[in-house]
Amino acid sequence: MGRYLSGNFAPIKRTRPLTRCSYTGKLPADLAGGQYVRNGANPLTNEDLARHAHWFDGDGMLSGVLFRRKAANADEIEPHFVNQYVLTDVLLNAKGNRNLRRPLLPSIATLVGGSFLAVVLVVIRTIFLIVLSRLPGSRKAVKKISVANTGILYHDGRALATCESGPPMRIQLPSLETVGWYNGQRAENEPQHDDRTGFGGNGPMGFMKEWTTGHPRVDPVTKELISIHAGFVKPYVFYSIVPPSSRVDSKSEKSEKLLRPMFDMPISGVSSPKMMHDFGVAACHTVIMDLPLSLNPLHCAVGKPVISFDPTERSRFGVFPRFRPQRIQWFQTNPCVIFHTANCWETTSLGPVAETCVHLLACRLTSASMLYSAGALLPPAQKPVPPEYAEGEQCRLYYYSFPLVANRSETPPMIRNQWALSAIPFEFPSVSPRHAMLAARYIYGCSMGSPSYYSAALGKAAKIDYLGKFDVKTLIARGTAVPPQQIKGCVDGRSIKEVMQSTDVNDPIKLFQMPEGWYAQEPRFVARQGASSEDDGWLLTYVFNESQLDEKGECRDNAVSELWVIDARNMKDVVAKIHLPQRVPYGLHGAWFSEDDINEQRTVDSVRHETSTAELDISSPMSRMRNLLEKLAG
Repeated sequence: MGRYLSGNFAPIKRTRPLTRCSYTGKLPADLAGGQYVRNGANPLTNEDLARHAHWFDGDGMLSGVLFRRKAANADEIEPHFVNQYVLTDVLLNAKGNRNLRRPLLPSIATLVGGSFLAVVLVVIRTIFLIVLSRLPGSRKAVKKISVANTGILYHDGRALATCESGPPMRIQLPSLETVGWYNGQRAENEPQHDDRTGFGGNGPMGFMKEWTTGHPRVDPVTKELISIHAGFVKPYVFYSIVPPSSRVDSKSEKSEKLLRPMFDMPISGVSSPKMMHDFGVAACHTVIMDLPLSLNPLHCAVGKPVISFDPTERSRFGVFPRFRPQRIQWFQTNPCVIFHTANCWETTSLGPVAETCVHLLACRLTSASMLYSAGALLPPAQKPVPPEYAEGEQCRLYYYSFPLVANRSETPPMIRNQWALSAIPFEFPSVSPRHAMLAARYIYGCSMGSPSYYSAALGKAAKIDYLGKFDVKTLIARGTAVPPQQIKGCVDGRSIKEVMQSTDVNDPIKLFQMPEGWYAQEPRFVARQGASSEDDGWLLTYVFNESQLDEKGECRDNAVSELWVIDARNMKDVVAKIHLPQRVPYGLHGAWFSEDDINEQRTVDSVRHETSTAELDISSPMSRMRNLLEKLAG
């Protein structure tokens, strides 16, 4: 059995409506009325445990805790847990379908490490099953292949679950019921009828152009949704901006270009299909990353993996004004892999020469080994690389600065600074939402104390035993004053052990160590009302005690998780522990939704639901033929 189908990585079988939970400690009144929700992969079809499986595979499942007020306007809280599948086309097709023994979609593990024949066969199977889903007797026609298992965010009265193989899916808070696909204009099952096209448009490649990054950004000031769409046909990357409806409905003539959505604007300069999981968004600029991590189905024709990393190719960062992607400037550097950016902002200096500089914080990996280890695969033998590209296995929080050149300047864009802020491993970064797209002082994220968690060869799965808080403002200032070596250098070279031994109350790196045998998930920051500083608030994270595993490393049926509320200022105090009625598998990305977010959601006419057996056409000849073929392919 793959390690990402076992232990607390294993999918959970039970879903619950809002269920009251007990807790210990004191729940901060700042959380009253809000809800924390985390997304993650939880494969519904899981009978074939010997199949290829990857941590990023599987149907989206949302797990949330609602901090329900005991009475209207009261600060006393009764926490309630809820978890629900995201009812995508893929899931509704599989729900109750005994013909399928494996998930409909190919595993990322197959696309990364499978043979040419294996990839071709799984792709043919997927296409065949999608065609069958359109015939009588199918539980759901699969029109969109997204499993919506990556992230969740709030925009313009809608909570949206994301995954880069399709458009966002609207979710209703706090029940976590699925409303329908969102195209940038409206979501399915909303009362307003709107035939205007959104993401993707109406062209033959529209289905591909609606594939939305797993990490769209919402500007905390303008409330605009900014997204990229990566596909397999030129120009390979498109770009969309969706303003809030209040501005769309406005009659003001000011800033006319921002009054309506801008969909699928082409971004030039990318020469081949790439895996673009994330990007950077500042208040006035956007950064896309053209890295040597390919996602190209045509590689099958020459016997190469669909997803592959080339350590001899350059990494490129494209920087452009938010509303003018045609003015992109490309910056080149050594090969790397970046799955997540932490924050992005710009600065402007007036003299002696006026200059705008865009700054980016991102979790930089020196190889794609994480992609392999997350699928229990050994990375391929690395091809020889030039000495200037050679680096050890790392995953660190990096700082980049991109000084923009003047229009029509003959000076090529050059990266000014690019170095690690700390030597400790760091991933799943987040920032205080109200400080995003600005020069925020603090970045929060995850670290791992054991280097074995990096290595697929040792059979270990990535487990988070430290939460980190970086004072990036101080670290960047130190690096600017005494620059480390560009690309390979590091501002703070201490290990996790050395950081934990520090007694400096002003240490720019603070770590919260999990108790022995406990592991955390991505933390999310929630500010205190009337906060006195940027870090005056709380970190929320799901945690699991692995002493609940049996002798084979599997979760017992009565295993449970907790949601911890940690003081973000001192990174020491767990002020409250919410005891959940079941476990929450190690997953991906979450978000905090305020009481106002929940109350200001757009109305819906209905929500998605499963197709009952009584609703199916199972007697016609076409239906019986479809059922037989599906069983053979399942």
